[in-house]
Amino acid sequence: MKAIRGGYAVVGALAGALVLMATAGCSTDTAKADSPKAAPSSAKPTVSAATIAIEPANGTTDVKPSGAVKVSAANGKLTSVKVTGPDGVEVKGALAADGASWAPSDNLKVSTAYTVDALAEDSQGVVANSRSTFTTLTPEKDAGVSDNIADNGQYGVGMIVSVRFDRAVKNKDAVLAGISFEAADGTVVKGHWFNDKRLDFRPEKFWNPNTKVTIHYKLKNVETAPGVYGGVDKDEPFTIGRSQISTADVNTHRMAVVRDGQQTDSIPFTAGKAGFDTWNGTMVVEGMEGKTRMTSAGVTKSGSGDEYDLVVPHAIRLTDTGTYVHGNYWSGSVIGRSNGSHGCIGLTDTEAGSSSSPAGKFYDSTLVGDVVTVVNSKGPVVDAVNGLGGWNLGWSQW
Repeated sequence: MKAIRGGYAVVGALAGALVLMATAGCSTDTAKADSPKAAPSSAKPTVSAATIAIEPANGTTDVKPSGAVKVSAANGKLTSVKVTGPDGVEVKGALAADGASWAPSDNLKVSTAYTVDALAEDSQGVVANSRSTFTTLTPEKDAGVSDNIADNGQYGVGMIVSVRFDRAVKNKDAVLAGISFEAADGTVVKGHWFNDKRLDFRPEKFWNPNTKVTIHYKLKNVETAPGVYGGVDKDEPFTIGRSQISTADVNTHRMAVVRDGQQTDSIPFTAGKAGFDTWNGTMVVEGMEGKTRMTSAGVTKSGSGDEYDLVVPHAIRLTDTGTYVHGNYWSGSVIGRSNGSHGCIGLTDTEAGSSSSPAGKFYDSTLVGDVVTVVNSKGPVVDAVNGLGGWNLGWSQW
């Protein structure tokens, strides 16, 4: 009997457990049915998938001022790039249309520390940032730039600006881009390379009188040749004065002087005799030299009877090879009648140089940059590279 009661007891316990399990099971199912479903997570990643690459690398020194800075992004787009120097001024630059890269639009300065700060976003809008600092190189060689313009100087309407370099220029396009002209009347000026060390500038036609002009040199940070830099950043203002254009007709032995469109003088002269013919073409006054010693060295042969060694008054230089308008006190009988010089244009003067002589008056009325054109000579046209002879090249050749 005990055994049976014990059996009942077990059965009862099991039944109770089953009831409890069934009840618990119903409670669990009910809870699941009544509870809301979990919403998907909308939190952004904390680390951006975008990566930024900056060249030059952080801490780099001796960086070239052109072409060395590059910023790019992968797995995202650049949103901001700032390159600043020690003065806080930002370097101008532009993002690519696809946001993948940035590059400066100007050369950096030499001998300068720069900081690059860049931001990029990935497709989730998570921002990445990067910073780099570097220093540009200090040039060891200078191109040695000079020109024939004095600050605030006044010049004639034929003035050609001639820029010379002590060291040969290889990067001519970069140098040309680093020199610009600003004329008050909007005159367009174009440069012409005669060789690796000479770059001349002029307008298509003679300058308008009384024009204010400024040359802007931005060459300090321009590499003119491997390892050589321009070394100069400056503005150089000058003014074009009144117009004076003189035409020397070798046939008539008269030089017509036209000032601001009106002829003011007709001066008798003597030009180069046979074998020493004066250059034809347009020449520009490049120097006012006053009294100048002139010799026949390199002009005539020794023992030819054409040797000379003279101190010449009122010397106005027209070419590098030695063509002048100058005072002549030794050939009075031929001036205005025939040609008896060794290539120069001789005007009546005294040995001491008189300000009241034709030579003296012309000298005192002349500016560097004035035009002297020779016509009807038997000589060839002056070479464009000889002095400021660039007007003898057409605009399409310039």
